[in-house]
Amino acid sequence: MVAGIGAVAIGAWHGSRASPANGTVPQPQIALVPAGRFIAGSDAAEREAAYRLDEAGYGHSLTRENGWYDKERPRAPFDLPSFHIALMPVTNDEYARFVVATGHRVPNVTLAEWESYRLVHPFDRTRRFAWLGTQPPKGRERHPVVLVAFDDAMAYANWLSASTGLPWRLPGELEWEKAARGVDGRRFPWGDVFDPSRLNSHDQGPFDTMPVGSFPSGHSPWGVADMAGEVYEWTSTRAGEGRHMVKGGSWDDKGCGVCRAAARHSRPDGLKHIIIGFRVARDGG
Repeated sequence: MVAGIGAVAIGAWHGSRASPANGTVPQPQIALVPAGRFIAGSDAAEREAAYRLDEAGYGHSLTRENGWYDKERPRAPFDLPSFHIALMPVTNDEYARFVVATGHRVPNVTLAEWESYRLVHPFDRTRRFAWLGTQPPKGRERHPVVLVAFDDAMAYANWLSASTGLPWRLPGELEWEKAARGVDGRRFPWGDVFDPSRLNSHDQGPFDTMPVGSFPSGHSPWGVADMAGEVYEWTSTRAGEGRHMVKGGSWDDKGCGVCRAAARHSRPDGLKHIIIGFRVARDGG
């Protein structure tokens, strides 16, 4: 644990409250991440440990052979201004407010779209996450919303800004990483040693999303939940034409080398995946 960070984060939490703009849209619960330096990226020892985690989890070396972690940012200090970040990923019930208010498309994907992605998950697996009408699947109201493309996440942030009078946005990759690991360069939100009991991954999880905040022992030093496992999260950081970085790992990952805060992974902006959601952030001050 980074000395003093826990007290700062707890004191900076803001509970959900009615919006002053319209009296109906609650503000996300947030943590204030203070301005200052933190250790970002990874070194050779961390990447080697990540490959070994994957090999133990999967029983093969495909992530090593494909060099998944070889292009991570070199471990180094970075300075960032202060910012606020949501304690939880956006949930289905929060996203439903947006859908009802705006008529935005609901989280879903067609068979043709899914097959065009050429993913390992069969189309049938998407059905438990797909919405009917303007309502999320029953019993999943507090699960993170998935099947949302980058533009869907941006549209939600823009709506939340207009509805609350505050400038919400997606976090940048480095902001997300600092919120996940604190300032001391730890590999996971809780420390350097992988612990499958602290996150929703395929190591011990149900191979499905879970209600957000289900693993309090896996919170980051700032008190931010679900920044390892559960779902990958869109960030505002571009990763080439038509692509943005996603962070965090997901419920279908084992190992879980990709669940480290330093891990970097990009996806096409138009992808609507069952393992990708998002959370919101805004500037500090």
